[in-house]
Amino acid sequence: MNSHENRPPIEPLRVYSREEAAEVLNVSLSTVKRLIASGQVRASQPTGMRRVFITGQALLEFLEATELKPNKSKKDASS
Repeated sequence: MNSHENRPPIEPLRVYSREEAAEVLNVSLSTVKRLIASGQVRASQPTGMRRVFITGQALLEFLEATELKPNKSKKDASS
């Protein structure tokens, strides 16, 4: 896997393989396979083909859906 600094940004209109998706997300191939199997990352596999295609937009939507939101402290909430 490449270091974080060397990875290119995710391009919404680009089509990624599972291996490429793993590289840009900095996770293992098996993690990408689990994310697809669980429905967390949308992918397509044309009939009769072994290849799986993942759009950059699907990767960006996954990242947005799993984004950590900062918690407001109780002090901030009472202000």
